[in-house]
Amino acid sequence: MTGACFDMPQLSVLIVGCGNIAGAFDLGRPASELPYTHAGAFKRDGRFSLDACVEPDEKRRLAFMDAWGISTGFSSIDDVADAGYHFDIISICSPTPCHAHDLETALSLKPKLIFCEKPVTTSVLETERLVEKCRKSNILLTVNYSRRFDPYIVKLKADIEAGRWGQLRSVVGIYNKGILNNGSHMLDLLHLLVGQIKIVKVGQPIQDFFPDDPTVPVWLETSQGIPVHIVSGHAGDFAIFELQLVFSLGVLTMEDGGMFWRERRTINSTTFKGYRMLDEGIRRAGEYPAAMSKAVDNIYRSITQGATLASTGESSLAAQKLCEQVKEFSITL
Repeated sequence: MTGACFDMPQLSVLIVGCGNIAGAFDLGRPASELPYTHAGAFKRDGRFSLDACVEPDEKRRLAFMDAWGISTGFSSIDDVADAGYHFDIISICSPTPCHAHDLETALSLKPKLIFCEKPVTTSVLETERLVEKCRKSNILLTVNYSRRFDPYIVKLKADIEAGRWGQLRSVVGIYNKGILNNGSHMLDLLHLLVGQIKIVKVGQPIQDFFPDDPTVPVWLETSQGIPVHIVSGHAGDFAIFELQLVFSLGVLTMEDGGMFWRERRTINSTTFKGYRMLDEGIRRAGEYPAAMSKAVDNIYRSITQGATLASTGESSLAAQKLCEQVKEFSITL
């Protein structure tokens, strides 16, 4: 349950990095719309207090503080540590190359939980080290692989496990803007929905955004041998993140990153007697806009009630390891 809760103390929040996902994506949007950002979700929920932020760019930091009613700002997370502040939650929204240092320093501040943007770091070894350090320090770590918080996907996972769409036959995904940056979202989502997957073959990489993070097509298989084909678009053309799941009883397609879902069921063919076909289907609005609100609710319940985190350092690490394997295979092409 979200919304103001006055019989429980508010949890204090430090936001590190004041860019788009930290709060800018919500600026200028109606207050009635679901928030897309850390600051927007924490503020709207009511069970959190936005107490401070970190941003090296002074103009951006002051604008962020003004927009979200934050009283204290720092130019670096090291300044927070030196000042002796304490926070219940630290949100890491800084650029990915800064994550390792920011997480290391955040751990020294001993929060109850760290909420980190994906990927945790640029290196599997570094992510592995920090995930383990969080565990040993008894500090919860949740990573913003946002579709793990999407109510539609949570229900879809339950439907797949219950066999409501029949047997899974194949999966086709399409993404762009880097195997680690965006591809990790796809691989993490696949881990959630279909379990462990292994690489069969890697295709030709393209450099479509980040010079050190190519977009790579890859052919994978589930532990049951179900084919999973991930193909690539080009970030210079348009953003794309879509997934098609083919079942024995129909086809489900995630469109626009989860903003919409197309559902098609099998029916008897009206043209060819004895054949089965797909119906015209229904295009439904997805529940991806609720993901950030669900994430902070999950955070609150994990801290106050011991609820299981929907996205963890361990699940994030599993996706990153697969990304790194894909990149290593692509280098040999």
